[in-house]
Amino acid sequence: MAGNSQRRGRSDGAGKKRATAGTGGKNRRSLVGRGATPPAEARPGHPAQRKAAAVAHARSERARARARSEETPELLLGRNPVVEALRARIPATALYVVTGDVGSGRAGAKTATDERITEALGLAADRGLPLLEVGKAEFDRMSQGALHQGIGLQVPPYDYAHPDDLIDLARNSGRPPLLVALDGVTDPRNLGAVVRSAAAFDAHGVVVPQRRAVGMTASAWRTSAGAAARIPVARAVNLARTLGSYQDAGLQTVGLAGDGDVDLHEYDGFADPVALVVGAEGTGLSRLVREKCDVVVRIPIDRDTESLNVSVAAGIALYAAGMARR
Repeated sequence: MAGNSQRRGRSDGAGKKRATAGTGGKNRRSLVGRGATPPAEARPGHPAQRKAAAVAHARSERARARARSEETPELLLGRNPVVEALRARIPATALYVVTGDVGSGRAGAKTATDERITEALGLAADRGLPLLEVGKAEFDRMSQGALHQGIGLQVPPYDYAHPDDLIDLARNSGRPPLLVALDGVTDPRNLGAVVRSAAAFDAHGVVVPQRRAVGMTASAWRTSAGAAARIPVARAVNLARTLGSYQDAGLQTVGLAGDGDVDLHEYDGFADPVALVVGAEGTGLSRLVREKCDVVVRIPIDRDTESLNVSVAAGIALYAAGMARR
């Protein structure tokens, strides 16, 4: 109203507004820009942030579970697997047998079952392994509900070598180093078969990645038919970096892939220090590992055959290496 000269934006009577007072620095901070909006995953309380945190937590839990499993003994279950493992003399610390479990079914099946358990008991006694009798309910809990057929063999965690140890072993052997590196192989039977072939053709050791690959489980031990006791297996934190260190040590890294640049029979470097690199089942060599290969060779096969099993391909290449060295 007229005469109210204290009102902000008051009129001077001529219809014009006078200048209003500024902030005077009192609220200057509120005028400063806050920068770019952070992504949804970084905003506390945002659904995307909660989802990202849950995924990170799940990965951490899986990593911890994998680490715990590698530090604890493995329980190999079943009558045939246990007998085969004892025949192959894989490392073991105890034999579990369910109290009073002597088989079931028809007389013939029962006799066969009794023979397998009897053989397992005899093989364990010859090695001085402790025989531990447990109740069925307790063994069901120990085996987490898996089919155990009343018997189980406790296998200790595998004692892996360091990748550099394989170089030292090769240098002390008086023969040019021959190593086998497996890139992402996830089937323990393939790992065991490669270990068996590596031992058969005088390789100095096998390297497996620490992540996204199988380790030396009881199944791998059994498939190696005892070869895992004669040849060391190393575990690499970063396989590409390990291959780089092998190159620095004078080894040529030879990749094996269906789309390789050179036929296997045309490659003439197997008599020299070599690290043979074999890819995973189906996916083959990963990009980073393939980039670390000095040469990639292929095994010529019939066009109607898509690919070879990884352990078969490794065996063929190791045979070629063995022939070149002999």
